[in-house]
Amino acid sequence: MKEREFVSVFRSSKKSDTYIYVRRGQVWEDLPESLRGIFGQPVHSMDLIMTPDRKLARTTGKQVLEALAEKDFYLQMPEEHDSYVVDFRKKPEHRDK
Repeated sequence: MKEREFVSVFRSSKKSDTYIYVRRGQVWEDLPESLRGIFGQPVHSMDLIMTPDRKLARTTGKQVLEALAEKDFYLQMPEEHDSYVVDFRKKPEHRDK
C-alpha cells in the first residue's frame, strides 16, 4: 500500500449513491467487466490525494488505499437502512415498536 495516491472518484449512472474510487488515469476497460456492467457509465465527481489518515464520509483513506493495492478500485455502496422494510400488518402508530 502506498502512503499517498492520486485518486479519481466517479458516481454510478445506474445505482444511486454508489461511487468507485480508482487511481487517476485508470483505464475503465481494465476493470472487471461484471463491475462495469453493474456500475454503468461512470460520471466524474472529483479528484483527490488519498492518504491513510484521510477521513471520508463512509470509509477511511486506509481502506481505499488497501483496496486500490489489492484490486485497483474501491467500491462504495449505499448504506442499508432498516426502515426500508415496513410491516404493513401493524397499524402505523405501532410500526416502530
